[in-house]
Amino acid sequence: MATTAERKQHIKVRETQMEIPSDSPAFTEDFEGKLADAQSQLELLQTQRNQLEREKLALEDLNHRKQEFLNGQLNLAEKFSTAITTIERELFESKQEMDDLDQTRTAFVNHLNRIETLNPEAWPKESLSIELQKALVTLDKAEDEYEQAVSYFTGTRKGSVFGGSSSSTGSIASNSDFQTMVRNGLAFNLPVIILGSLALLIYLFK
Repeated sequence: MATTAERKQHIKVRETQMEIPSDSPAFTEDFEGKLADAQSQLELLQTQRNQLEREKLALEDLNHRKQEFLNGQLNLAEKFSTAITTIERELFESKQEMDDLDQTRTAFVNHLNRIETLNPEAWPKESLSIELQKALVTLDKAEDEYEQAVSYFTGTRKGSVFGGSSSSTGSIASNSDFQTMVRNGLAFNLPVIILGSLALLIYLFK
């Protein structure tokens, strides 16, 4: 029977026989192969990491440009919407004003034609009083409609057509109102005064 010392010696011999010298070609080749594989894995991981970083930056840039587009889209949409609404309102108001002006022009043309046809010298003496009364009524009606038109357009953008202010804001001084009324009254009553005086002279001296 082998002693304990002999068994230990045999085990040590076997372990020594199983060891591969670190400087052997097989060990060196295996180590370098594993090192190369590990290096390849690291390079692959670094490449993947770089690719992910690039994709991340590209995604962030895409989201940034997308947000810029959305902001610009919203901003321009609001601007165009506001502008369109304002333009449509202006067009409607301008069309309404133009329609009102056209109706006013037609009425003024009719009044002017009637006024210009008034000729007291051609009226018969016996009907001069009646014709004069009719003429005065015609002038009064024309004056009333003119005053109504001026009052209607005063303070609007077309107020300057009648010599008034085209501003829709602010107040007009009382003195200016009074002077305007005096001028308008004189301008429209003057023909009446002249026609009346002329008719009276014709009646007296015929």
